[in-house]
Amino acid sequence: MRLSPKFLSLSLGLASVTAVSGAGWEFVQNGTSGILALEAIVVSPTLAIFFDRASNDPLMIDGHAAWGALWNFKTNTASPLRLITDSFCASGGFLSNGTMVSVGGNIPANPVALDGRMGIRIFEPCDDPNGVGCSIFEDPENLHLAETRWYTSAIRIFDGSLMIVGGIHEDTPFYNTDPVNSIEFFPPKDGGVPRLSAFLERSLPVNLFPRVFALPDGRALMIANNQTIIYDIEKKTETILPDVPNGVRVTNPFDGTATLLPLSPPNFIPEVLVCGGSAADDQTPALELSSQDPATDQCSRMVLTPEGIKAGWQVERMLEPRIMPEMVLLPNGQVLITNGGRSGYAAVASIKDPVGNQSNADHPVLTPSLYTPNAPLGKRISNQGLPTTKIARMYHSTVSLTPSGNILLAGSNPNGQVVNGTEFHTEFRVEFLNPPFMSAARPKMSNMPTTIGFNQRFNIGISIPNNLKASTIQVALMDLGFSSHAFHSSSRLVFMEAQLSPNRKTLSILSPPNNRVFPPGPAFVFVTIDDVTSEGIRVMVGNGASPPVRDQGTKV
Repeated sequence: MRLSPKFLSLSLGLASVTAVSGAGWEFVQNGTSGILALEAIVVSPTLAIFFDRASNDPLMIDGHAAWGALWNFKTNTASPLRLITDSFCASGGFLSNGTMVSVGGNIPANPVALDGRMGIRIFEPCDDPNGVGCSIFEDPENLHLAETRWYTSAIRIFDGSLMIVGGIHEDTPFYNTDPVNSIEFFPPKDGGVPRLSAFLERSLPVNLFPRVFALPDGRALMIANNQTIIYDIEKKTETILPDVPNGVRVTNPFDGTATLLPLSPPNFIPEVLVCGGSAADDQTPALELSSQDPATDQCSRMVLTPEGIKAGWQVERMLEPRIMPEMVLLPNGQVLITNGGRSGYAAVASIKDPVGNQSNADHPVLTPSLYTPNAPLGKRISNQGLPTTKIARMYHSTVSLTPSGNILLAGSNPNGQVVNGTEFHTEFRVEFLNPPFMSAARPKMSNMPTTIGFNQRFNIGISIPNNLKASTIQVALMDLGFSSHAFHSSSRLVFMEAQLSPNRKTLSILSPPNNRVFPPGPAFVFVTIDDVTSEGIRVMVGNGASPPVRDQGTKV
């Protein structure tokens, strides 16, 4: 579709970082989470859900400790959610109709909960800004997974359903010695029969919480241990890719982290970035491993095209080694690297010399870094101007971009239950990392449609502060992801083509071409002008139908 010349086209994609008026980056502690925020997902413009295990958290419901909570971004308070099954070390994501689904869990330590390993927990879209009347639905006898799964991963795929990958059947001391080497879906496919995975079998015993990503052609990238494949969901075939270099292992209990880098028009070429973890031998008995074993500072990046795969991984280095880091996509295309320790491993009390009460890791990294994807190799990672926190975020920590554009950090508990008064105790303090623009005049969007189709041109109003020249504009469509265990399942950023009217009051935006570039379901739209980011607005992408949905839009 050709646009009228009244629209002025501006630069897209990754912009260079520019100075922003106002204060610099800062950490602000505000509120306590009530339960350990072991898992976190933003479910509305004002609310996030935290999950823990059924344990001894201080937040109460029905006369017992809660293990689910609604976090209110406006009041910085937590209110309890009623759960039936134990959600410990589960995963989750959104369906195409906006429903949030939590899957998997564990055998409960607290008998008030039921076994959560086959658990399916449903949170329907909730419009009340304070969560009044919002609840989680469970029916364990009639609504459950096909297999028991603890430490599983789930991602939203092109038809709006969840693909659920791997896990462990029951609690084992450290390694995955009772594996779930299969894939299933919710809603179920294949008559409810899980698909066996040779990849999961090969990647034992360090393959818990596999790093799985929906690629823009509908296939899935999977990383577990030091191995990588592309899985064709429709053909049920796998293509083996080069291993992560230098023997670095990146899934639990040797947790590194990974993200799909922002996808940009017109070709939406996917690249993956994998950082941190451990180069230890995965055949070493757990009791011979040490909390002082160094983590790796390695980041590995690969373009996921035939040419890029043939070229292999490009290696670069973080500013410090990190075990259990997490990466958060930012609306300007940068990647925040945060959390974790300099040494040791994930999991709890399973190596020869735990620290504090039960931590398998030590030496917390307290200063985050920014990764700029389009900077030259060797100059992409910096912590210049970034603050240092006093709160360690070790095992069982979470982090998420918020609808306001800042970053929420919560959790940390390398212990079997709530523990106080020890090094690496249970952490209930919620913290926010505020970018410089949080204290500056910011762009503001208006007249955003509630539903956005694919390959659709739409206009929104935009108010731009007078001090911004609007030399660069980025419009980001984002899935904020499900945070747990050093991984952000379903996290995604797709830049949309945008053109500004000469009077600087209207943006004409072209949505992603199809449901494979951006899987259908809820998302947030952010506008960044001269590196100053607006607050996000929640939209529904696609037709909002329940999965599986048909292909929509046009092929790239």
